[in-house]
Amino acid sequence: MAAELAGDLSKAQKRELKWERKQAKVKAAAEAAGQTYAPPSKAEKEAATAAPDKIGKRKKRKLAALQQETDISAGNEDKSEASPPGINGEHPPTPVTSEDANADQYKAERKAAKKAKNAAATDATANPSSAATNADADTAAAKPKKKKKKSGAEAEASPTLANAEASAEGPKKKSKKHKTSDAPQGRITTHQEAVLASVGDKELAKSGKTIQKALYHEHPSVTAMTAEEVTKHRSDRDTAVTGADLRPVLQFDQAGFSSDLLHATRDFAQPSPIQAQCWPIILSGHDLVGVAATGSGKTLAFGLPALQHIKAQKAAGVAANRGPYALMLSPTRELAQQIAAVMEEAGNSSGLKTLCAYGGVPKPPQVKALRAGADVVVATPGRLEDLVQEGSCRLSGITYLVLDEADRMLDLGFEPHIRTIAQQTRADRHTLMFSATWPSSIQKLAAEFLCNPVKVTIGSQDLSASHSVTQVVEVIEPQRRDQRIDELLQKYHKTRKNRVIVFVLYKKEASRVEAQLGKKGWKCVAVHGDISQSQRTAAVEKFKSGEVPLLIATDVAARGLDIPDVEAVINYSFPLTTEDYVHRIGRTGRAGKTGIAHTFFSGATDKARAGELINVLREAGQTVPQELLAFGTTVKKKESKLYGAHFKEVDFSKKATKMTFGDSDDE
Repeated sequence: MAAELAGDLSKAQKRELKWERKQAKVKAAAEAAGQTYAPPSKAEKEAATAAPDKIGKRKKRKLAALQQETDISAGNEDKSEASPPGINGEHPPTPVTSEDANADQYKAERKAAKKAKNAAATDATANPSSAATNADADTAAAKPKKKKKKSGAEAEASPTLANAEASAEGPKKKSKKHKTSDAPQGRITTHQEAVLASVGDKELAKSGKTIQKALYHEHPSVTAMTAEEVTKHRSDRDTAVTGADLRPVLQFDQAGFSSDLLHATRDFAQPSPIQAQCWPIILSGHDLVGVAATGSGKTLAFGLPALQHIKAQKAAGVAANRGPYALMLSPTRELAQQIAAVMEEAGNSSGLKTLCAYGGVPKPPQVKALRAGADVVVATPGRLEDLVQEGSCRLSGITYLVLDEADRMLDLGFEPHIRTIAQQTRADRHTLMFSATWPSSIQKLAAEFLCNPVKVTIGSQDLSASHSVTQVVEVIEPQRRDQRIDELLQKYHKTRKNRVIVFVLYKKEASRVEAQLGKKGWKCVAVHGDISQSQRTAAVEKFKSGEVPLLIATDVAARGLDIPDVEAVINYSFPLTTEDYVHRIGRTGRAGKTGIAHTFFSGATDKARAGELINVLREAGQTVPQELLAFGTTVKKKESKLYGAHFKEVDFSKKATKMTFGDSDDE
């Protein structure tokens, strides 16, 4: 109770209360020892509870310096009280030491010093020649001290090039509040002015030549678009842009690519929504976050600007070594191979070489290709980290970094590898990140890897499936699936020439289903983790060519396959996450075409994901079967891998507010 009341007391009352408690303890100890307690006098009590003198270390140092000046001017070595009068006939202030100085005396001496300074200023006005001499002497004495103070401030400043340049401009008015830069977010100038990524080599950014990022010149037809036309274009293509207001391009030749690069777009009529909006943003030099479903044309969205970027760096002398200059990271071998194939074809006419590095195959051929020189490296994080550690691949020349399927890379535990790799590239690099979803883990990654990124979202940034895919969900008992899949193949694979993918959950399950369908006369091939990389590559090639149009695959290939004209996807087993379901069915209905996805759903094993699946179906305008609704629509809260369900979703894209405080002793 006493503690609660103490919170409402003044400082003087608290000191008195503390003193009374101490005396009570002294009295109790005296009585216990059989001694007589003598209460202190009123004067002793007032002295003990008086407010202490508040003189900080800085004031004590100033007092000591002032005392030294007083002693010199007075010429009194023994510090006697009978000091001779000063110049103005006044006696110097009473000598004080840093131990017994008090606040009142300090204020009086400061006031006297201020008067002396004003008097000196008046004398300077009357005698300019003498004032100039004194000013030069004062400046010479004050300069070293001021320079030393500035260097200390620079040592405490944030280690960014922008701050370093700001401090080099000269002294500014001191302020207790933190001031942010007035430069516009999207402005791209030199790397000395740009804000650097948190994850990256800042020394490389300082020592290297300025990266040429601003490569975009808006086409007159694009410039002529009105705000209403831009809004309608984005609305029709379900596109949202935050962080910049650059108009989308309508035709391939409006992006500004050279004719040799435009050759890669010859098979398409017009840019896809993500290409139309991302090309102006990337070529303008902005970092970018692209949220889009698979099959949306992301590879060319970041691939063509990468090649244009490399050509610009070579022309400006930034790309002086033998490469690589652009790095693209992928979560799976299959996706890495497909990105590399697109980049190799697009760069052939420009003489730009692409290397694909992934595990499961011997290193020597990849090492040999790196030594011969590669402009673009497409790699999986694990194999690239091995090549970097053994010295076969140097990342100091990377000025363009792409993280494709970033959410999948985090799911597979590649985050430490990605950080290690990115840390060895320039902190002022051009960075792009693409993901099918926008969870807090991806937001945090973007905040650390990118600088003021522009965000382009195609469709919903939440979990959603492609609207060009017809989804059929069939609730079924597990033991009936073998018979039912044969019936579905009779329906969806009747010609035995059209491409169909059957997804299973486990490697052993893939081998069993492959053998079972083979016995029933279906010509099929399987892709899973129990076969070698050469066997996986051969199986995918057979499926692409149409030699074996029926493919059995685990989730290892769910995000990696980019095969045109896949008419149907059958989910023999429902995946462990609804995100994997979305990426599975994204293998069909690509590049503006339609497809169908037929899914087996078992209440015994898949009931926990019923609510999420129902939401995906409703968002895409699909029919939700009553049997699925019977499992309930509850969506289980997402769990953190480290903290389980006890964590809070945080928007890591928002910058923290920096607070600074003054150096006053009274604060």
